[in-house]
Amino acid sequence: MEEIKGGVTSPKGFKAAVTAAGIKYQGRTDMAMVTCEVPCVCAGTFTSNVVKAACVQWDMELVYSGRPMQAVVVNSGIANACTGKEGFDACEATAKAVEKALGVPFDTVAVASTGVIGMQLPVDKLTAGVDAMAGKLETGENAGTEASKAIMTTDTVNKETAVTFEIDGKKITLGGMSKGSGMIHPNMCTMLGFLTTDLDIDKALLQEALSDVIKDTFNMITVDGDTSTNDTLLIMADGLAGNKKITEKDNNYNLFKEALFHVCRYLAKRMASDGEGATKLFEAKVINAKSKEDARTLSRAIVGSNLSKAAIYGCDANFGRFLCAMGYSGAKFDQNDVELYFESTEGKLKVFDKGVPLEFDEDFAVKIMKAPEVTVFVDMNEGSEEATAWGCDLTYDYVKINADYRS
Repeated sequence: MEEIKGGVTSPKGFKAAVTAAGIKYQGRTDMAMVTCEVPCVCAGTFTSNVVKAACVQWDMELVYSGRPMQAVVVNSGIANACTGKEGFDACEATAKAVEKALGVPFDTVAVASTGVIGMQLPVDKLTAGVDAMAGKLETGENAGTEASKAIMTTDTVNKETAVTFEIDGKKITLGGMSKGSGMIHPNMCTMLGFLTTDLDIDKALLQEALSDVIKDTFNMITVDGDTSTNDTLLIMADGLAGNKKITEKDNNYNLFKEALFHVCRYLAKRMASDGEGATKLFEAKVINAKSKEDARTLSRAIVGSNLSKAAIYGCDANFGRFLCAMGYSGAKFDQNDVELYFESTEGKLKVFDKGVPLEFDEDFAVKIMKAPEVTVFVDMNEGSEEATAWGCDLTYDYVKINADYRS
């Protein structure tokens, strides 16, 4: 597997375009469209929040219907959540605008929105945006990059990646982009994520691979503990690479799944490190836990604790914050088995050893925690399972950003 520059337009058959539709933001692109020259098998995962945006409901129906997917239109600025029938009508109008402009059946068009909840989308601007993008669709790295920028809200950087690998002597490409900076605590995947590949694969296996991979990638990130109304992760596979279609869980399936995990983990970590107001990536790695579920629960509890996040921001090696979060996580363990370390590019420091706090060099601890990526490393000494979760520090700017989000 090889990492390459690019994103959703890297695989064969995919194009993208963007426009400044003026939906909420001024002076920047705020709509993106990704299309494929042929119908694609598709898979998706969606928010577990009972309050689901209209676009989530639209996409769930498309993915679960068994129909192919050939395009996705994304807007930023307004989430189209809590908008009733009018919001669902906006989804249909957007999809039908794609059908009119490109000849793609409207019921193969996915839509996604991100931004303020409770505002109605200006349908005239959406449809005008589709018309503008229809004439600008392009392949190539730049088109994918611009699409990843257009879907940003409070993100400070765009998030995209791509990899290539070989199956049956054919070069396979998998690309992706995502957005997310706040209101992140997925119980399915991420805020918005879009993956494309030229692999030929059975739809059911594509869905199974995606659903499995998110457990240790997008489901292991948190910024603020809030699960969005709009969480959507979609993947389209067009089969244009020419490999023999994957119809069983063989070595080729495993190779694809490895590439999918790599792309999803990269995008997930980029989102966690770009948390609203964040200054550093906060990682928790738990090893030797009794079960995989315990390892996931413990690591997510550590990065999800506001006190832990504040300690990371303040470079305070107060290991009690992290042990406390582990203790209320719901996982059962003996504190007298636990070893806890702080780790970064500056070194590794053990601060707690099987129930006993250790004396340590506070200056060295601060040096470790000032690094742009900090890991709390925990050895449970009770089993063989492990998991890693990602978050960010909690800063003053998080409150500032979210106190006036609608303005």
